[in-house]
Amino acid sequence: MKSLRSRQTFGLAKRRRFQLGSVALVALTLSGCATFGGDGGLTPVRAQVASAIGADTIKISSRSTAAAAASRVKALLAKPLTADSAVQIALLNNRGLQAEYNALGISEAAFVEASLPPNPIVSVSGVVTDGALSIERRLVGSVLDLLTLPARRKIGEKQFEAARYRAIEATFRLATNTRKAYYKAVAARNRASFLEQARLSAEAAADLTRKLGETGSATKLDQARASAFYAETSNQLAAARLEAGLAFESLTRELGAWGADATYKLPNRLPALPRKIQTSDQAEVEAIRKRVDLIAARLELEALAQSLKLVDATRYVSAFDLAGLANFERTKANGGVETARSRGGALDLQLEIPIFDFGETSRRRNAEIYMQAVNRFGMLAVNIRSQARSALLSYRAANDIARQYRNNVIPMRKVVSEETQLRYNGMLIDVFELLTTAREGIESNLASIDAQRDAFLAGIDFQSAILGGGTAEAASVANSD
Repeated sequence: MKSLRSRQTFGLAKRRRFQLGSVALVALTLSGCATFGGDGGLTPVRAQVASAIGADTIKISSRSTAAAAASRVKALLAKPLTADSAVQIALLNNRGLQAEYNALGISEAAFVEASLPPNPIVSVSGVVTDGALSIERRLVGSVLDLLTLPARRKIGEKQFEAARYRAIEATFRLATNTRKAYYKAVAARNRASFLEQARLSAEAAADLTRKLGETGSATKLDQARASAFYAETSNQLAAARLEAGLAFESLTRELGAWGADATYKLPNRLPALPRKIQTSDQAEVEAIRKRVDLIAARLELEALAQSLKLVDATRYVSAFDLAGLANFERTKANGGVETARSRGGALDLQLEIPIFDFGETSRRRNAEIYMQAVNRFGMLAVNIRSQARSALLSYRAANDIARQYRNNVIPMRKVVSEETQLRYNGMLIDVFELLTTAREGIESNLASIDAQRDAFLAGIDFQSAILGGGTAEAASVANSD
């Protein structure tokens, strides 16, 4: 009896130690679990966007955030748009950007999931034979998933960090596209506004020439030339108005505006060129250090390396499950008395043994996958360097051209126009030379507006070449294989 009691005490202590050890193992495992943030991982994105481009962004995840964003958008739309306010509206209102932030939230969920231990599988089965009920309970857990949990957590963390930089890149891209669409829309309005004035002058010249023809002071040829000049200017104005309308709609799409919000106001003229262009001889170095798409690609490459390393380490054991079994039997005697007894338990270990494939195929495939990613990353870095150099050249050249028009071409065209008018009034030249001078002046002014627009666009491209978030064309060049 004493021996039986001691064995029971020893068995109870052993079970308690096993339970305490299990609880400690579970606690240690859960201590490394990631948790969800309050904003789906957007805090680092907002910080870098604010630091780089001076704008605020938000993830619309509730009615309150949607109402706050809508209120800010309406306040900004109530005033004539600037390039900065247009970017801010787009970051608050564009649904495509919100979809990118949803992708970041999905990545966060994947990271949290990767940090959690595997769920056990519980199964219960019962069999009735000759009045006896036999119940088998089975608890199965993947030991391999539990052992590889720290490695999978690190991989998920790298992938989540890369997703944050992809969200930053998407934000930069929207800001770039919006700013470029803004300058294109304003330039198109500037062209249309100038051509409206030019058409009025052409109409006045045509009317004057027609009246002079009635008195015999102007030939039929002069009247035809003046009328043709007026018709051509009218066609240019129609084309400019179409371009302005299309550019306005392109900007509207970037802003995510519709309904009453799509009636915002734009200035009729482009702003003045900056006095000093912001360039750097270290543009190539800055691009390699700051480009968010390159940072994201590096993090994805690191995650891929860790993932393939884990696959390579476990290629011989692709399934390693441990199961606990417990059997319970209930019988009913002839006297109607039920008896129940436990038939004991057991441990069941399942281990997949590679017989036909020793992991060589996986190893070779993984090596090729990794080197493919390395080569693409290297090509991306090379293209980014070239993009930075090209953007710097374009930025400087576009500003030089725009300043040449502003400082030399347009002032000299004004002198030519004034002198030609004086000569015409003094009857020293005919109407043909007057109209030719007017046509040349129109073309020079339109070219000046285009050059001013291109200078702003080149500045935007230069910034995106340094920070990332270029247009789709630039991204396809950077990511070409």
